[in-house]
Amino acid sequence: MRFESFLAEAASVRPNKNQLRLLRESPFYVFVHFSLNTFTDLEWGTGKEDPAVFAPMKLDCEQWARAIRSAGAKGMILTAKHHDGFCLWQSKYTEHCMKNSPYKNGKGDVVREAADACRKYGLKFGFYLSPWDRNAACYGTPEYNTFYENQLTELLTDYGEIFHVWFDGACGEGPNGRKQEYDFKGYLDLIRKYQPDATFFNDAGVVRWCGNESGASAHAQWSVVPHELCFLNDEIQTGPGPLHGKLDGLYNSDDDLGSLAMDLYSEGLVFSPAETDMSIRPGWFWHENEEPHSLDRLFDTYIRTVGGNTTFNLNVPPNRDGLFDERDVKRLAELGEKIRSTFGRNLAGDALVDADLSRPTQPAFTVRLPEKRRIKYIVLSEDIEKGQRVELFAIVEGANRAVRAEVTGATIGNKRIVPVDLETDALTVAVRAARGPVESLGIELY
Repeated sequence: MRFESFLAEAASVRPNKNQLRLLRESPFYVFVHFSLNTFTDLEWGTGKEDPAVFAPMKLDCEQWARAIRSAGAKGMILTAKHHDGFCLWQSKYTEHCMKNSPYKNGKGDVVREAADACRKYGLKFGFYLSPWDRNAACYGTPEYNTFYENQLTELLTDYGEIFHVWFDGACGEGPNGRKQEYDFKGYLDLIRKYQPDATFFNDAGVVRWCGNESGASAHAQWSVVPHELCFLNDEIQTGPGPLHGKLDGLYNSDDDLGSLAMDLYSEGLVFSPAETDMSIRPGWFWHENEEPHSLDRLFDTYIRTVGGNTTFNLNVPPNRDGLFDERDVKRLAELGEKIRSTFGRNLAGDALVDADLSRPTQPAFTVRLPEKRRIKYIVLSEDIEKGQRVELFAIVEGANRAVRAEVTGATIGNKRIVPVDLETDALTVAVRAARGPVESLGIELY
């Protein structure tokens, strides 16, 4: 059995240009949950609410954009439609939308205002269109997919460039008692047609779910995963693994996600990075008595997500005035300041780096500083454009990779932020195992 051959195939799986752009340019973005639930104090609406309750009379999407930018996030994902079916734009295909809201006498378009605010403040814009619609009478029938695709087309064609489209798999029963069979392939065809530069998120998509909504990422986070986990990603990179069909049932824990056992089971491998999502508060919609999470928790989540080879989608819900709560605005600014102050000056900017490539899958990279410096974080990155390869690494104080490791870690991928506490003038990053040759590593010290 030629494991070496299979590992070489796994090492060659690469991101497409849209995935690469998301990982490099926009790994941190903000979800904005805003709908009828904001006014009814619910998390999931029933679809029977009166659109007249949606009355954000002080709506200021520019305030949202300023707060998002202050956190250092690069984009906004707006809930254009949640499960209640209420549309935050003037949809031609339903009356359950802004046409029947008192905001701007039924002429308002929150999607338009949000998209315009993003562009004014240099943010990218995307949207969430819930596949589950508890208001649509045709939900649970084949006709619903046409209804949904019509609404999706409105959003893809009327609001300029879209960087990220967000789906989930929520699926309930329609009026006929039947669950809807979603035509995700058809939905994705529309995205590729009208917004070819956009990425899209789905539980099993080109950008996939990390598996929880608490901001937790896997210890070993692989972007190269079996096609079975990402069936909406049709860009299969390899053929069947040598143990195809022999290891069923071995991929049950988050920490196993993308492990060799899973890859060997797979019919083929795809590049599908994980997105980690959580809310700044306990709920996804605004509830007056909830407080934002602590700065320490949010910063730690940033380290473990953006710094753990995932993207980070942090939800911030507007209140009933249509504004971000001032408590959340303050916390976003604090988070941005901490990120900037922590990662503002690379201490390795004047360092010399020696690479020992004598063992291609176990190289070592030694960083030599002009004098001793106190180091709190080491930021590592692979040349992800060529694929993800590192399985295990160690960080050693000094210039000898054979001595006891100070810190060990698993995968690196697009970015790995490693908290440390070192005062040294030299350190070595030694790759202990990799799926293929590792010719370079990005190394920054903070």
